[in-house]
Amino acid sequence: MSVGGWADRYRQGDRERVWSELGRLGSNVRDPSVLTEAQAVCDEMALRVRFNIELLVNRLQSQEYVFHSNDDARTPVVPFQPASVRASQFAAWLEERFGPVPLVLSSWIRLVGDVWLVGTHPGWGESSAADPLVIELEGTRYSGESISSYFISEHEAWAEEARDDPAVGSFVLPVAPDRLHKANVSGGAPFGFRVPDGGADGVFAAENDMSFVSYLNLIFRNGGFACWPLGDRHERLRKSLTDGLLLL
Repeated sequence: MSVGGWADRYRQGDRERVWSELGRLGSNVRDPSVLTEAQAVCDEMALRVRFNIELLVNRLQSQEYVFHSNDDARTPVVPFQPASVRASQFAAWLEERFGPVPLVLSSWIRLVGDVWLVGTHPGWGESSAADPLVIELEGTRYSGESISSYFISEHEAWAEEARDDPAVGSFVLPVAPDRLHKANVSGGAPFGFRVPDGGADGVFAAENDMSFVSYLNLIFRNGGFACWPLGDRHERLRKSLTDGLLLL
């Protein structure tokens, strides 16, 4: 397959067909003849994501939305931590430790950063089903034990379980609490990426498995949430949050 100017086509709006063509290649997207162009698409996606996140954070704050931890303390949280100077090194470590990771995951680590949109608004109620966007890969807001140690321990626990039950499925690299834990309610397994995965877009395990790009587009259609917390009666507010966000 000719690369067909994927990055240019993506920037010009031919997004769905570009992702479809990349998806059909599977792990062959890492062939040197196409890898640079494929990674350029994923990098462009990541730059759009960062633009969207920074815009959403500002808009939510202007609406008096308060970002905080998902526990009773509700400790204030900085909702967006840009990728650090060590991001590329960390992306390489993930690839080495857990096998190939999706190109979009590598782009996210290098060009986006960590996002935590868990919070509350004084006029919105608890909105526990909203499922705000959380993706934490570098773990920049945590002190003490590194997030890499957490990933390793989760993988070791998965490997032990998989030895006893071959039907357990592939390892999910945990990058977010599930919907209920985000609302400080006991829930299920964390959300994350299924790895190893040598493709361009990744499989994101959330409420249901879906492509990571599809998951993000869903989030951005709802102003930072997988489920718009206020229903149709507040469509004007949703539009004020989503207006001008970039499609992925």
